[in-house]
Amino acid sequence: MELDEQTRTELEAAAFRKLVAHLRERTDVQNIALMDLAGFCRNCMSRWYQEAAEAKGLSLDKAAAREIVYGMPYSEWKAKYQTEATPEQQAAFAKKRSES
Repeated sequence: MELDEQTRTELEAAAFRKLVAHLRERTDVQNIALMDLAGFCRNCMSRWYQEAAEAKGLSLDKAAAREIVYGMPYSEWKAKYQTEATPEQQAAFAKKRSES
């Protein structure tokens, strides 16, 4: 299927919003688990968002970008939902980082 640029952009934006909403609901899924399994996490998404804003000439700091993805200040999300990474998660994360 051939999509015009505007439709493609709208579909991508809708998919992004759905992914962000899903991750906001799945507070049980830790960032390190996302990194281990998928190679990206909420922080990566917020960095990509920030980079996209900057590419458009918009000023968006790290904290504001994270709040867009997390739906709340990052410090608040960490206090409410972040758990300590298991030794297994830390080892898997370290192994993947050394391979890239």
